Amino acid sequence: MYRGVTIARNKSIAEKARMPPGRPLSAALAKSRIYRDYQQAFTQATGLALTLHGPGDLNQTRAWRKAASPFCALMARTNRSCAACLAVQKKLEEEAQLEPKTLKCFAGLCETAVPVRVGEKLIAFLHTGHIFVDRPDKAQFKRVAESLLRWNRHADLKRAEKAYFATRVFSAPHYKSLVQLLAIFAEHLAACGNQLLLRQNQAEPAAVARARQIIDLRSQEEVSLGQVAKLVNVSANYFSELFRKTTGIRFVDYVARVRVEKAKNLLLNPRARISEVAFDVGFKSLSQFNRSFKRFAGEAPTEYRARQSGAV
Repeated sequence: MYRGVTIARNKSIAEKARMPPGRPLSAALAKSRIYRDYQQAFTQATGLALTLHGPGDLNQTRAWRKAASPFCALMARTNRSCAACLAVQKKLEEEAQLEPKTLKCFAGLCETAVPVRVGEKLIAFLHTGHIFVDRPDKAQFKRVAESLLRWNRHADLKRAEKAYFATRVFSAPHYKSLVQLLAIFAEHLAACGNQLLLRQNQAEPAAVARARQIIDLRSQEEVSLGQVAKLVNVSANYFSELFRKTTGIRFVDYVARVRVEKAKNLLLNPRARISEVAFDVGFKSLSQFNRSFKRFAGEAPTEYRARQSGAV
């Protein structure tokens, strides 16, 4: 569904979600058009809530949990049940660092976290669920009710039971397919994240804005910090600190990231040799290209090409 989206398309989307200095990348992605469109389509198609949040952002996921399921909203009324849900959330994030993970809470509801990674860095989770993969029965709710009464002896069991059995039920294969769709979407959010890291809002210093233009135009050539600093009429030391402070990354890392993004487009041509792509975008050796690509794309160039062609 989304595999055919090009880097140019991602770049356009990223521009619409410009990231002010200091804002977490996950927050910028959550405001992007591609995420909001996908979130709306996913919810309309499945009836499930979907959220995008940064690692460890438990306050946001707690608020989302209340809106995701009537039963979960009831659970949120007691501190003990909230603690049980938060424990599941922490465990889910711990186990979903590299790949999607689904866990069940004490009541048997499933929730899923799908990691969004930019290179080797985990930047966010796509979170959905609060469903059953097996239809619950009276005996199961009886065990749940016992827990509710331990936590709150005044719990409204009739209301809880109604909400419990109103929870959506998916077959295991159906739910697995939904998680796979989210995993594919996470890859494209990661591509948008890379573009956001390469851009900044319009209020950035003129020297940095000009430097970005120079790097983009000359990234295939030898680009040094001293050369660019001279072209934007500032000292090398001042420019180095200004660039890092504005963009959040070092000058040499920014240049490498730009080259990797350009390499992604070239790798879509199955006839282009990887070594040719490496030199065409400005890397001086294949080993340097491989290291940089793995760092910023999260996989080797051969793996990226195979996945984009559908070979894996």
